[in-house]
Amino acid sequence: MRNRSQEEAPVDFADGVAKTFRMDDEAWRRHANPWSVWTRFAAIPALLPAVWSRAWIGWWSLVPIGVVVVWLFVNPRVFPPVDAPESWAARGIHGERAWLRDRDSVAPDHRAVLRLLVVLGLAGFGLVVWGLVALEVWPTVFGATVLVLAQLWRIDRFTYLWEATITRQGSA
Repeated sequence: MRNRSQEEAPVDFADGVAKTFRMDDEAWRRHANPWSVWTRFAAIPALLPAVWSRAWIGWWSLVPIGVVVVWLFVNPRVFPPVDAPESWAARGIHGERAWLRDRDSVAPDHRAVLRLLVVLGLAGFGLVVWGLVALEVWPTVFGATVLVLAQLWRIDRFTYLWEATITRQGSA
């Protein structure tokens, strides 16, 4: 049997990430804009050559890396807010927010899949880091692919969670 602190650890981490990016209610609504979601995904392939460029331009690589990092920080604030999520991406972001607010509302099997997707995403991230440190193409590309696919699947699970949340609210 798991103790409560083990169950809360992923929420604390996810909530910590949200706090680091200063994700208040308005930022979440803006981040639910599909343009926000898809342009954050576009930041992943943009970050890879930015880091790789250290082999070509040395310390100047911090400029494109900085641009991508700043974009990731401001991204959830620059697009118009979405209050009634209709797109897949918007429903996924609203589902993620609902999960952060009330994790206990998620069925245990659903939580298990979300944990698996976090592990897959971390494995992909580890491969990306290895590839970028060693300047090896295959772990960089494969890791980025695993990372993106895990994140897409995670958003899909959050979309399911959002639809279940709306159904519960409608029947209450």
